[in-house]
Amino acid sequence: MNRASILTAMLLSLAAAMPVTLAQTILPGSRPFGYQGDPAAGMVDAIHTFLLRETAASVDRRAKFQGSDVAPRRERFRRLIGAVDVRVPFTAPELTATTAVPAEVARGKGYHVYAVRWPVFDDVDAEGLLLEPEGTPTARIVAIPDADWSPEMLSGLAPGVDPSAQFARRLAESGCQVLVPTLIDRSDTWSGIPGVRMTNQTHREWIYRMAYETGRHIIGYEVQKVLAAVDWFTHENAGGAAPIGIAGYGEGGLVALYATSLDPRIGAAMVSGYFQSRQDLWREPIYRDVWGLLEEFGDADLAGMIAPRALIVEASRFPEVAGPPASTPERRGAAPSGRITTPPLDSIRSEVARASASGHVQLVVSGDGRGSPGSTEALTALLRSLGAPGSLTPGEPVKDVRTNFDPTIRLHRQFDQLVAHTQALVRGSDLKRAARWSQANSSSPEAWKQTTQPLRNYIWDEVIGRLPDPSVPANAQTRLVYDEPKFRGYEVMLDVWPGIFAYGILLVPKDIQPGERRPVVVCQHGLEGYAREVADPKIDSHYYHRLAVRLAEEGFVTFAPQNPYIGEDRFRLIQRQGHPLKLSLFSFILGQHQRLLEWLGGLAFVDRERIGFYGLSYGGKTAMRVPPLVDGYALSICSADFNEWVWKTTRVDSGYSYMVTNEYDMLEFDFANVVNYSDLANLMAPRPFMVERGHEDGVAPDEWVAYEYAKVRRFYTRLGIPDRTEIEFFNGPHTIHGVGTFAFLRRHLKWPR
Repeated sequence: MNRASILTAMLLSLAAAMPVTLAQTILPGSRPFGYQGDPAAGMVDAIHTFLLRETAASVDRRAKFQGSDVAPRRERFRRLIGAVDVRVPFTAPELTATTAVPAEVARGKGYHVYAVRWPVFDDVDAEGLLLEPEGTPTARIVAIPDADWSPEMLSGLAPGVDPSAQFARRLAESGCQVLVPTLIDRSDTWSGIPGVRMTNQTHREWIYRMAYETGRHIIGYEVQKVLAAVDWFTHENAGGAAPIGIAGYGEGGLVALYATSLDPRIGAAMVSGYFQSRQDLWREPIYRDVWGLLEEFGDADLAGMIAPRALIVEASRFPEVAGPPASTPERRGAAPSGRITTPPLDSIRSEVARASASGHVQLVVSGDGRGSPGSTEALTALLRSLGAPGSLTPGEPVKDVRTNFDPTIRLHRQFDQLVAHTQALVRGSDLKRAARWSQANSSSPEAWKQTTQPLRNYIWDEVIGRLPDPSVPANAQTRLVYDEPKFRGYEVMLDVWPGIFAYGILLVPKDIQPGERRPVVVCQHGLEGYAREVADPKIDSHYYHRLAVRLAEEGFVTFAPQNPYIGEDRFRLIQRQGHPLKLSLFSFILGQHQRLLEWLGGLAFVDRERIGFYGLSYGGKTAMRVPPLVDGYALSICSADFNEWVWKTTRVDSGYSYMVTNEYDMLEFDFANVVNYSDLANLMAPRPFMVERGHEDGVAPDEWVAYEYAKVRRFYTRLGIPDRTEIEFFNGPHTIHGVGTFAFLRRHLKWPR
């Protein structure tokens, strides 16, 4: 049965099951169910409304950081953008040349142009052009092009940029030493796994995805390349001081702003085609997504970290980006949203005004705010702020002596280095996790539970993102929707936070005796699922096989929650809106389950000590993130999701990887260095934990599942409770099997007695 047919059957079933007399029947202690419309869609809409409201409020929340110590703020910001790898020292860039291609690639009025590279990490170089003045430099400047501009374009060696916007060349003509790095561009040529699947993700998104899981970022990598250039400039100043500045446009403007806010060695910066309010960051390309950014660091707040050094903000036309490259049958999987447009001038003025209390921010308007970047006024302001003598005299683009030079070869080399560096971080992440988890005491189940509480808190706070505990009364709404021979079924809605609710279907066996308390199994649907697909007695879904119904017929109380992972990109945008606020989809799901456990535990026929969780697919993802962090669950069963999660989200050599799919909602910042699925499973201990795995399940190969589960089995055995964990493999696809798992529930929830 396809999803449309299932939904039709659900609606017909609901209509048939709700005569007027039954519609008035409610659970004790609740009020009649009054919600109108689709609760699943309403849940997603409510979360969007909440996040938009919190995004607007973040501007005022950031005000509390004004005037606070800058040094710790810089360290927090450095971590958020992933600029954390140790740079290698060096004394000078290398000239890049061959027997056929000279290192000096051009000569302009009073300066020479060289192709160079300089080290950043042991396995990563920066590459670009050095514009070297013939005399003593009046200033040393890193000039950063937009991502789709090559260093040659910014330096006047290649077409594509108006001569007036070639600010690397113009600064060199004024007597500055100028270093121009290559940025990763927005094309999709190498984004994918050749022979497996290629994607339409930009090169920036491709690197962002894998880097995000390791606590790194394409932004942080490029900031590090710029700061490595500043390292060299600082070394050069030992023999003759010259002020150090930075100038960037578009994506280069972002890097310039971020680098200058981090490094006080940079005396002044020009940011063009980037600076504005970031309240719509979630609408921008996903490779600008920074975890927790807007809780402390809008553009104006970063400008405040630059003070008292000068920041010149140039309002020019922004790079116009309509989204990722178009999807084709051969290339797909990019985050579909993500635009860059030139904002109204008032938006830029407003953010500058918020930043300019100390008078160190100067706004320069190019044309009407849509003119070319690198205007004479902006460059003059930069040089004046640096105290650099000289003037911006009109000059001419220069000729590149290299014939048939192809900048994509250099770009590909830069791309491959960052991919290789990130994959090395992935391979080394198990050691990082081991060091973190060694802090807990596993000498006994009791010691383990006590000493892992800081780890639980860290995962919830720093990886998932924590909202306050549910802050309003539950105000339970219920109505009877099923009256079957062995159970009754009720729709349930519970308030969690203002405007945010939990919803699901409760099945209550009819043979519960007065005063008796039964165990509960929370039965969680998967991606794009509905609670009714799990709990409706008339629907036998291919995936769920009447899971909640079968358990209710065995005498368990069951609850099928509606989770907000429904609506395709409508729900995935929750991640885009939440990440800048240090929140995620599971920030809300965890709160919903806090409220659900509280409510279930208060029902007269429920044993609050015997509430288990059983989730399939995305529900299995929930099984790995909710019960380990919330003590109210007595056990957890992960079906059709358990595997080596770090590999699943980062590998670039496997078709099982989320790197080549559209599930950008799976990204969790620094997950690889903090926790993996075996660690989350171990947090269940001493509570029971089980994995259900079909051999034909396409989530991951059996080998990944068995590898990760072996760690769980070993841990439970060493803890002296090997009987509390197990895995069942079965011949089947991505579906509930319900054999070993049902026996597991009966045994550990002690039902039947």
